[in-house]
Amino acid sequence: MTSDSGTLRPAGPAGRYAPSPSGELHVGNLRTAVLAWLFARTTGRRFLLRMEDLDRTAAGADRQQIADLIALGVEWDPPIVYQTDRLPRYREVIDELTAAGRTFECFCTRREILEAPSAPHTPPGAYPGTCRRLGEAQLAAKRASGRPPAIRIVADVTQFTVTDVLAGQYTGAVDDFVIQRGDGTPAYNLAAIVDDAEQGVDQVCRGDDLLASAPRQAYLTALLGYAPPVYAHVPMVLNADHIRLSKRDGAITLADLSARGVDTATVLSHIAVSLGLGAVGERVDLPTLAERFDPATLPRHPWILTDDEW
Repeated sequence: MTSDSGTLRPAGPAGRYAPSPSGELHVGNLRTAVLAWLFARTTGRRFLLRMEDLDRTAAGADRQQIADLIALGVEWDPPIVYQTDRLPRYREVIDELTAAGRTFECFCTRREILEAPSAPHTPPGAYPGTCRRLGEAQLAAKRASGRPPAIRIVADVTQFTVTDVLAGQYTGAVDDFVIQRGDGTPAYNLAAIVDDAEQGVDQVCRGDDLLASAPRQAYLTALLGYAPPVYAHVPMVLNADHIRLSKRDGAITLADLSARGVDTATVLSHIAVSLGLGAVGERVDLPTLAERFDPATLPRHPWILTDDEW
């Protein structure tokens, strides 16, 4: 439940699935949801559903995503948390970090950041520290320009190590990343971390394209006084060109597949086969997959999904 102040009261360790309601879930999203459920339920954790709706959303997408998860057999512990309901809490955390001297205003554009000279060994695209070094007069001039600033965290490390069930110990770069965008919206790197910490999420299963961002998020988790979660970054589903799935790839949502005569049970069966948890043509359900689930045997390579899969 959520308290009057917007702070969530955790009820024990948990895993979670946290989609953005910007459209229908495709097969890759559904496969990750199944994996997140398996990781949580087979380790005695609660399983939570959170709608990360701070960015672009599509009307009714959350309801369709919920319906698709239910159709696949994915169940969760209520309530479903919507991030837009928690804006006051995120801003409270940002204010606390600012009061502690852990943030600064940044007026840089994305282009300026990409074109700025970087220190040796700095990863491409990492923030070069431009506005962190502004003096009072320079800061006043930037404010007077009328460009609303983003808020960045003052990072006192350049890298951080996380524990991943599949990747092992992973060390990645940490820079002065954005925690509030110029339009005043709390950034994902703050909102998700605050939600995970306050919901008791100590296990995060998601696509391996997000592994590189985990050190930043774990660093902020530790900075806020929480223990970083254990991660499980799972291989993604790619199309025939080995590019992550998108709507242009055709029949990739439950609705698309249903229109072609492919039922949800068949979709789950194919997901199970792709994970080494089922035989071709075998009808399965999530409890059956949970009995067979062993993270050590999961494929470490992407599932290449072609149109003739179905």
